[in-house]
Formats: sequence, C-alpha cells, structure tokens
Amino acid sequence: MNIAELHEAIAKEIPNQDCIVFGDRRFSWQAVTDRTRRLAGLLKAYGLGCFAERETLENWSSGQHHVALYLLNGNEYLEGILGSFKARCAPFNVNYRYVEEELLYLLENADTQAVIFHARFAETLSKIRSKLPQIKLWLQVQDDSGAPLMSGALDYEDALASITPEPPIALSGDDLYVVYTGGTTGMPKGVLWRQEDLFYSSLLKGNQRTSMSEIVAEVLAHHKHKTPPVGLPSPPLMHATSQWIAMALWVMGGTVVLQSNPLKLDPDDIWTTIEKEKVKSLTIVGDAFAVPLLQQLGRKRYDLSSLRMIASGGAILSPNHKAALLKALPHVMIMDALGSSETGTQASQISTKNQPVTSGEFEMKEGSVVLRQDLSALMPKGSDETGWAARRGYVPLGYYKDEAKTQKTFPVIHGVRYSVPGDRAKLRADGSMQLLGRDSVTINTGGEKVFAEEVEQAVKQHSSVYDCVVVGTQSERWGQQVTALVSVVDGEQVSAQAITDLVRQHLAGYKTPKRVLFIDYIERAPSGKPDYRWAKSQAEQLLRENTKATA
Repeated sequence: MNIAELHEAIAKEIPNQDCIVFGDRRFSWQAVTDRTRRLAGLLKAYGLGCFAERETLENWSSGQHHVALYLLNGNEYLEGILGSFKARCAPFNVNYRYVEEELLYLLENADTQAVIFHARFAETLSKIRSKLPQIKLWLQVQDDSGAPLMSGALDYEDALASITPEPPIALSGDDLYVVYTGGTTGMPKGVLWRQEDLFYSSLLKGNQRTSMSEIVAEVLAHHKHKTPPVGLPSPPLMHATSQWIAMALWVMGGTVVLQSNPLKLDPDDIWTTIEKEKVKSLTIVGDAFAVPLLQQLGRKRYDLSSLRMIASGGAILSPNHKAALLKALPHVMIMDALGSSETGTQASQISTKNQPVTSGEFEMKEGSVVLRQDLSALMPKGSDETGWAARRGYVPLGYYKDEAKTQKTFPVIHGVRYSVPGDRAKLRADGSMQLLGRDSVTINTGGEKVFAEEVEQAVKQHSSVYDCVVVGTQSERWGQQVTALVSVVDGEQVSAQAITDLVRQHLAGYKTPKRVLFIDYIERAPSGKPDYRWAKSQAEQLLRENTKATA
C-alpha cells in the first residue's frame, strides 16, 4: 500500500473535488495531482529518488534520498510530502523554531539532499548552507515576508511550471516516510516508517487488510450518498499528528482545510474557517489549543453546526476542558487519541454530552498492548504493576542511523517485534489502558516515582489554572521534589496551598507538588507539547531567585 499511488487512484475518480483548501486558495484533486507530479519530476531531474530497495537494508538504514520540509502550514507542505513520495524520496519534518545549530544538526543527521523552505527562513539557511554541501536542491516557497530568493535556490512555482507532469512509476509499500521526533527531552531522532505500516497503523479505520480498489470503491460509495469528509488539522504540519490527519482524510477522499494564519494559534481564524468551509472534524493538541479556543467562543458567536468531532492528541486534554467544550458544543464528539511518532495511533477515548468525561483511560486499538516492566511478557489484565504502553504489528522500522536505539525502542520479545517508546501505563481489568506518562520525565522523589503528566492533569482541574508543567528539581531531603510551574487565568488569583490541596484530593500525598511556582507564560512547542527542558531550567532559576530573596 503506497500512499501516493492511492492518492493517484482516488484522484482519477474525484478529480474536481477540493483536495486542499488554504485560506482563499483551493486545489482540486486533479490540481494537486498535477502539482505533485511536477514536484516529483523536479526531484528526479536532480537525481533524487530510491537508490537501494528495502530488502537490502537494515532497519536503521534508508535507501532513499531525504527531502526536508522547512515550512509553515500551507498547500506546499502537503504537496512536499506527496511529491516526494511520487519521486520515491523520503520527506521529513523540520521544526521551524530551530536555531542555526539545531537546524544544522538535523539537516546533517538526515543526510538531506533537498530542502523545500518558506522565504522567511532563507536568511537562516544562508548562514549554514556552506556546511551542507550534500544538498543538491534548494526550493524556496514565497510568502508574505518579502524575503528575496536565496542565492542558488529555485522559486517553487517557477520550478514546478518548468516540469512536464508524468505519472509516478515503480512505487512501493516499502517506500519510506520519516518523522523526526520533537527532541524536547533529547536530540531529535528520525523514525523510519514504511508507508504500508503507516497506512494500517494510523490512516485507516481498523486494521483489516484491504486493497486499493476496495478503498477507491468505498470512497465512491460514500461520495454518492454523503458529502465528503472535511477536516481541519490546526496544529503545525511539522508535527506528525497533523500530517497523519491530512493523509487519513485523503484516504477517505476528503478535503484538508488549513486555517489562514500559519504563524500562530489564532482561535478566531480557526472557528471562522470551520464556519466558512463547513468543516466536520477539527484536530487540536490538548489544553494548549482547547483553552484559547474555548475563550474565543465566549467572545464571539459562530455557526459551528457542521462540526461533528474534535480530535486531540500529543498532549493532555484535561477533563474540565473536555466538559467545557461539550457544554459549548453539545452536538460534538471529542476523541482523545494516544500515540507517538514511534507507534502511530495506539488508543483513544470518546466523550460526548451524554457520556461521563474521564481522564487517562483509553480503549486500545488492535495491536496495542501493555508490556510488563521487564519486557518479559504481556501484562495480565487488572495487574497493579506499572508497565509499558507498546504496539506490535504495523510499527516503524527504527531510528535512522542508530542501531542501538532502534534495538532498544523496537525490541523482539518471544519472536514478536514491538514499539516501546517510553510511555508508562497500567492494564485495567476491563482491558482498557490507564496512561501514566512518559518515563523520560518521571520524577524520582524519596524513592517513589511520579509521572509528570499525572500531576499536571490534577493541577489543571483548578478552574483558575490556565496552564501547568511539572518537573523534578533538586532537593536535599527527597533527591528530587515535584515542582509545578503554573500560569493563572487572566484576572483570577489562586494560592499555592489551594493547588496542593486540590492535587491531594486526586493523588497520593507523595505526588503533591512540594513547590508551586507561578509564572506569566509557559513555553510550549507550536504543536502544544510541553518543553520539559525549558520548564526545568525556568523552575531551577525561579527557585534560586527565591532562595536569594529570602537569604
């Protein structure tokens, strides 16, 4: 199952339907097919493509040239993915907030051969390009920055216009799709996905094997009786969640809608786009997106009758914010999804106005499991033991150029290969998963392990808390102490004692923050994910300042 080949097959049947809508720009399936064929032709004209088939390679190796997507949200990002696939190149995401040193590391680590970038990033690239002699093609997408064409680069639209579009050939389900992890707790790593594994793990409803002709037939049957799916993935496309949502919409013959403002989270822009384009599904990232979107609903009225589902993934969506969304939009279903770059979609939780809103308990998708602490076997249902959330079946090959981390994260247990990215969990008696949090941000306090995300969820249940990140800071008595960084809703006040009292109602005493530090703003990635390195640095700095002030 090759994603580009499937897109071509669907495009033949619905050529005039909208495929991508970005602001006032509309691209039909036929137009996207034409443009991505041209991009593929350009990449191939520079000698890029597949140079070694999968069966000859180790799981941490790539036989395809890698194309960097250094872009804000826009049609060009999605075209970059699809055009790379059609050239048998492997596209990968670039965090557009990286500084020069981080960007250089990423482009070198990925053995980048081509870069598609927005003009606003040309100045940064020009400072490091002399250190990247292996890059053959620099392709600049114009934007509203007014930046001139970088020396040695091609203009994206001019370059596409110069190429004759040809149908792709010799595509394979083994062709790669690469996701670089966010690097919030370490250096970014390139996760190597076979397109077929990605398709069955995260793009298709259910895991049943299917054929391309069956999918196309389902698309046509749906379009005959219903309006096509229309979805808005609001987080940056540089994160896997939004890319997977976009590709999943394509698998259903749907339309990917992108909000007009790609520079920041603009709640009015998102709600207005949903109203204008009759969007049926919205994708967000936890509280970081939910809170400002909820606040905007209190400022202005919108016709959101088309909206049927809000999907959240990548960060905590607190129960109180779920309840507030359901109160504001009672006709909407909320799906809280669990997964990672290394697993695809693992589990989900559905909330509706008639169903109690819960926290941390997920219904597992086929292939998702909980492994025992020592990775010796599957966890028995109802065990009190804390294990590892894992997945088997359609999982990535490994990490690019990193054999040791590949073998650690993707172990073979009793002949079965698993993906174990580091999330801790318990398996309830009813077979549901209780997610506890990422092991890499676990706090060891007085010999007890505390999962940061678990405490964050408890703190965020206070109505005056706008955002919270929990980290471990040094303590002479405890080794590490649980420390909460808290930002408060504008115009409201809350004491540290009120927060600790609330946490103690929901969690064991040793999990209660020993220090609550109030801060005006909590730094997060554009995706809404917490930046734990930043949070730890801020917490330690504030504690030092408090110590000096009381000395």
